[in-house]
Amino acid sequence: MQQTSQPLEVNDAGHLMIGGVDSLELADQYQTPLVAYDVTKIRDQIHRFQQVFEAAGIDYAVSFASKALAIKAIYQVMKAEGAHADVVSGGELYTAKSAGFPMAKVSYHGNNKSKRELSEALDAGVGMIVIDNFHEIDLLKELLAKRNQKQAVMLRLTPGITAHTNEYIQTGQVDSKFGFDLASGQADRALQLVLADDHFDVRGIHAHIGSQIFDVQGFAGVAKKLVAVAKHFQTEFAYVPAIINVGGGFGIRYVSADHPQAPEAFVKTIVDEIKTATEEADLPMPAIWIEPGRSLVGPAGYNLYTVGSRKDIPGFKPFVSVDGGMGDNIRPALYQAEYETVLARDPKAKAVETVRIAGKYCESGDILSQGQPLPATQPGDVLAMLATGAYGYSMASNYNRNPRPAVVFVENGKSYLVVKRESYAELVQNDQDYPNA
Repeated sequence: MQQTSQPLEVNDAGHLMIGGVDSLELADQYQTPLVAYDVTKIRDQIHRFQQVFEAAGIDYAVSFASKALAIKAIYQVMKAEGAHADVVSGGELYTAKSAGFPMAKVSYHGNNKSKRELSEALDAGVGMIVIDNFHEIDLLKELLAKRNQKQAVMLRLTPGITAHTNEYIQTGQVDSKFGFDLASGQADRALQLVLADDHFDVRGIHAHIGSQIFDVQGFAGVAKKLVAVAKHFQTEFAYVPAIINVGGGFGIRYVSADHPQAPEAFVKTIVDEIKTATEEADLPMPAIWIEPGRSLVGPAGYNLYTVGSRKDIPGFKPFVSVDGGMGDNIRPALYQAEYETVLARDPKAKAVETVRIAGKYCESGDILSQGQPLPATQPGDVLAMLATGAYGYSMASNYNRNPRPAVVFVENGKSYLVVKRESYAELVQNDQDYPNA
């Protein structure tokens, strides 16, 4: 039994390689826990999404859903590869701006953008604001009128399509906190409001049906639905969207049971469906926007941990504890997410036991894997958890007052520190003394 179904690169010593660098060297140089990215994999994924649009000669945007990894370095890679970026908070916007990312290629999402955040977006010159609700329309109307400013917007719709995915990350169904509902007439009312105000440049419509989706038919369904909405808007309000944005959620392989489609298959399905549907509806071909996040950075990421204690209980899988856990990857505890893990010094070794990989945090639920086949391990060994590049570092915390890990980008045999490991001093830098103690 092998430890993993993922393709792995090893060197002559048999060690796991990341971006052309020995993973043990990375662990030694930067210490663990460590988040490492093979940047070439990220660039390749972006190109795979882009090339189908390019071949079809269609106006498009591949917009990185940066909640998956919101650090300056990733915005710089996205800029270099001609991608757009989505942000969902003032902090993500500030990070993108600090990285030198072009604000004209930024889309701003979120179901409860504050007045301050919308003001910051307008100040920054954000290219697109994706309007999510009526309160946001009111806030933007007020801000734009005061500034006598025009802003490109699109409406986020809930298309009534439920993706086959974890219930916590389904966002396209009717009963969702996101977007304007179609069936109740919310979308129609929202469109009328923004069309009636010249400060809004209404560019298109948007939907997002969930995350970690393997079936292309979900995207075919939302593409067809959005074209039907576009036709309805043309008939009822003489408005034709210039952009149809089908969102993201393209699935990746975490474990052997996952069977994701290739990026090219997702894009081809979306393009073909929109082409056919617009021709049948006698509509002009719109620009097509997509928002991959996990699928761009997830497969490129590795979490490196050092093994510490072990606990054996007769009749149960052993606990092998590592120096990280839910503070740097909360997804196993939050979503029951599964990953594959290998021994960095011999990633292709045969497994001799199945263990539970336990984190160091003071929570019984801090288990990174409930059943990971591994060869024999000993304290000091480095484990590499695979495909951790999305939503691990972004959701990291300082629980138990543990510093968040360092992040390195690795490419062409060289490593680059892109996020420093937090120090103890940084953990308390915002704390204030209490004078009445």
